[in-house]
Amino acid sequence: MESASAHALAAQLGETGYLCDDSLATVAFLALRMERPLLLEGEPGTGKTALAEAIAESLGLPLVRLQCYEGIDATQALYDWDFPRQILHLRALEAAGGADVEEAEKSLYDERFLLARPVLAALQQSPAVLLVDEVDRADDEFEAFLLEVLSTYQVSIPELGTVKAATPPIVVLTSNRTRELHDALKRRCLYHWIDHPGLEREVEILRSRAPEVPALLARQVATVVQQLRDRHDLEKPPGVAETLDWARALHHLGTVELDLASAARTLGALVKYREDTERVRQALDQMLRA
Repeated sequence: MESASAHALAAQLGETGYLCDDSLATVAFLALRMERPLLLEGEPGTGKTALAEAIAESLGLPLVRLQCYEGIDATQALYDWDFPRQILHLRALEAAGGADVEEAEKSLYDERFLLARPVLAALQQSPAVLLVDEVDRADDEFEAFLLEVLSTYQVSIPELGTVKAATPPIVVLTSNRTRELHDALKRRCLYHWIDHPGLEREVEILRSRAPEVPALLARQVATVVQQLRDRHDLEKPPGVAETLDWARALHHLGTVELDLASAARTLGALVKYREDTERVRQALDQMLRA
């Protein structure tokens, strides 16, 4: 159900466990109302992907995810043909006594043999939420393809014709800003930069997403993570996802108050680089002994 205001949308997202500030709720609300793609940039782990998931859940829509990677092209995003089934179909025709060659070839490209990839699936399932994750990992050519699709919400399949969305999908693109995206794609979207949350909001997120974690432990974890993010020597500062993982890991060990021993044992949930592990271990020693 569409939200009547940015405040109402924030409340709907909150019911799914996603807590956002006024500025993010406003730009998300405008993207929905104006039927414009929403481009979210920010450090890894700041909740970009989670917002698309929360929008889909709050609106009761299917989420279709396209994970971008280096070398991805339109084929991986649009469609392919089910070659093994096409071969079986030809053999069935032969076993039945054969068929006209032209008719046999034509029957190979029936819609039942079509394998819809994420972009085509989102157009077919409309309304739906299409998440284009980490678009900065793709190349310029793929960006141009996305721009064309987002301008018309239709794709052309030579063997079948044009597929156009009955209702444009809600499109969320995410970028970790490993490279700059082209202005043409940015102009097509509404834009928002997502920062790591402040202490109070991160505590709130922990209490919402991991209510089983004791309140004292949740605040201690959030406080330590906030301090670690202020360091400039980490390969990858922990995101909200790592904060949640760390709090849950500590809880599973029966920790009710953060201490050096339990913190050190659970660092694998918080940091993912060997160099960071040692730096964080030393920082924790200073923080928790103080």
